[in-house]
Amino acid sequence: MKRFALLIFTAIPALAGPTYNRDIAPILYQNCAGCHRPGEVAPFSLLTYQDAAKRAALIATITKARVMPPWKAEPGYGDFKDARRLTDDQIAMIQQWAKSGAPEGDPADKPALPHFPEGWQLGEPDKTVQIPTKFSVAADGPDQYRCFVIPLNLDKDVYVGGFEFRPENRRVVHHALIFLDTRGRGRKLAAGSPDGSYQCFGSPGFAASLLGGWAPGAAPYKLAAGSAIPLAKSTDLIVQIHYHPDGKPEQDQSSLGLTFTGPPTVGRALMVIASHDIDIPPGDARYVLKSSMEMPADADLVRITPHAHYICRDMKVTAHLPDGTTKPLLWIKDWDFNWQGGYNYAKPVLLPKGTRIDLEYTYDNSDANPRNPSRPPVRVTYGEQTTDEMGLAFLSFALPTPADGAAFTRALYKERGGSL
Repeated sequence: MKRFALLIFTAIPALAGPTYNRDIAPILYQNCAGCHRPGEVAPFSLLTYQDAAKRAALIATITKARVMPPWKAEPGYGDFKDARRLTDDQIAMIQQWAKSGAPEGDPADKPALPHFPEGWQLGEPDKTVQIPTKFSVAADGPDQYRCFVIPLNLDKDVYVGGFEFRPENRRVVHHALIFLDTRGRGRKLAAGSPDGSYQCFGSPGFAASLLGGWAPGAAPYKLAAGSAIPLAKSTDLIVQIHYHPDGKPEQDQSSLGLTFTGPPTVGRALMVIASHDIDIPPGDARYVLKSSMEMPADADLVRITPHAHYICRDMKVTAHLPDGTTKPLLWIKDWDFNWQGGYNYAKPVLLPKGTRIDLEYTYDNSDANPRNPSRPPVRVTYGEQTTDEMGLAFLSFALPTPADGAAFTRALYKERGGSL
């Protein structure tokens, strides 16, 4: 009897191991299904047991390496909303599940499939626009960056309270940035183009305000109550789309919905910390770029968006407060140009007047960097081409009133030696 009891006891741990229905499906539904579902940008779906089981080893490998889900911000260096970073326990559970043969488990344990809204997620927009014509994407070759000029033809000045970018062809639309052009400069660059677009990279080719952007898995952007982005009636949208060939000829005609609201009651301001002093010798594996700016007034930091090109590896943005304390705002240890985006703080970060914000980016221009586009490495300087480099961070602030936001912006321009 003792031997029989022992056999029963030793079998229990095997039965208690992770299963797809009880343990793995909730992780995949919450963190992966936004992109890994039919019609989205990911190359395969992860909505069923069969989808996941045949890729169990792959899922275990890329989650352990933290390649997926694509969340670059290090924990403890800024507390952000909607973080897609898996916990150590979740990664370990996926490892154990894959090693044990990817068991399905009890069907009663399986959670309901996640619900993804159809149509406009913010409701019917007040203004809907799309790129002028179908844009053709070749089956292969280099990625394409196109700026599409979209006249809004407004009959009066308006205020934007939310916007939603909808890629028509998610198989090839990698990401998009939306800029505001009030002087018709984009029209001049696109003159003579049959599809109302021109080649661009980084910026639209001139200084322009950024309305926002979209990347796979991103939710529509709705401004906080009282916030609004003014649009002059002369405004054109410049929609920059990064197209990535998928192996067969494709077409895309993406669209954008704008939701209007009343005038702002709170202030908004954008600080751009950057340096053009980039000159990276070939073979230099640790080239460090530094820049800083000082807070001209108290303000709440609500969002940070870092940006660089292919050979940047490490990004740090740190606040040094007047009382001598240090507050980390963002750290990315393994920057990947293909997974850039913005990070919204879970709670606004109050930065008092006199706070110095430091940017420190490290670049690897060696053969050992797998993302280096040049073989052998060549000298890399500042510029807007893919093989050039940049180093900047956009910091979005909230202030008590629109007048405070305007004063904050004027002070930032003055610090940089400019004027409004």
